[in-house]
Amino acid sequence: MTAKGTFDITDWTPQPPYDERDGVSLGVVTLTKTFHGDLTGTSLVTMLMASTPVEESKAYVALERIDGTLEGRTGAFTVAHSAVSEPAGQSLRVTVVPDSGVGGLAGIRGELDILIAPDGSHSYVFDYTL
Repeated sequence: MTAKGTFDITDWTPQPPYDERDGVSLGVVTLTKTFHGDLTGTSLVTMLMASTPVEESKAYVALERIDGTLEGRTGAFTVAHSAVSEPAGQSLRVTVVPDSGVGGLAGIRGELDILIAPDGSHSYVFDYTL
């Protein structure tokens, strides 16, 4: 099945870098999101980020717990993010952590794609099974 919609980042709280050398910075960011569309709810994200002197070259890994309603079922699940960008392009993978679904979302599996429009708005396409 496929769920589509948008999300807003409702809070972005970076911590001071925990390591900064030779132009490379390692840091932690926590953020919250509100989902709209086929998936409605909120999430809490903890992200580890690496940035370099080249603006387009960076990476992050994150864990995100999503509490919400999907297909009329209410519950929660966790996704793991892995992203790398460079001047030549970017890659992003957001995967449901196996067996992390609870409540009405127990047993959920899938991958979520995040899309960022030129105006900075965010949307998602979530291919999943329940």
